[in-house]
Amino acid sequence: MDNEVFLKRTAIEDYQYNEAMKTLRTNIQFSGTGIQVVMLTSSVPGEGKSETTFHLAASLAQLDKKVLLIDADIRKSILVTRYQLDRRVDGLSQYLSGQKKLEEVVYKTNLPNLTMIFSGPYSPNPAELLAEPLFDKLVAWARENFDYVIIDTPPMGNLIDGAIISRNCDGAILVIESGNISHRLLQKVKGQLEKSGCRILGAVLNKVDVRQNSYYYYGKYGKYYGKEYSSEH
Repeated sequence: MDNEVFLKRTAIEDYQYNEAMKTLRTNIQFSGTGIQVVMLTSSVPGEGKSETTFHLAASLAQLDKKVLLIDADIRKSILVTRYQLDRRVDGLSQYLSGQKKLEEVVYKTNLPNLTMIFSGPYSPNPAELLAEPLFDKLVAWARENFDYVIIDTPPMGNLIDGAIISRNCDGAILVIESGNISHRLLQKVKGQLEKSGCRILGAVLNKVDVRQNSYYYYGKYGKYYGKEYSSEH
């Protein structure tokens, strides 16, 4: 694997943010044996899913664990633009459509122990691509070569992509924007994950109004990481 990419804007210089991310990381580590491939999803766009996914993967890599972050949000990825890559990259959609070999879309990053597969160009049929055996082979390869595989998936409120991806995952984390998502929609997403057999590890409650809640505050929003919403609720 000779591909390398330099990511900018990777660090958040906020003690409470980083401590909260470590809490999320620890929760995953103590979720039981066999938790290696974890997907993060949300109900709708804009809940902070992709940012949380990236910083969780980076936090796990700080433990000297080999981590692969897969951007499977082929419909509307934000990772390439958010982290200001220093070069053009190929990605998942090109691998799944047979345009690129796996080794051509796997990139080492300037963050120690963190490897990434980016989403690639927009595809008009992402659900069909993700259902291809090539995605199964990718996850099987990742299990053999990495300690953790973290997957950023599209929101599941109105899309089937996440449910397809979940069949290859050991667990899922829901990113929930505080005060913005209905209980009915959350139950719908929860049901989709349960139907696929994917264990719900917990949730990230995001964008908490710190004027009304005593959660961690950092940067623009207060955020709380924990198991506020799980398969038992």
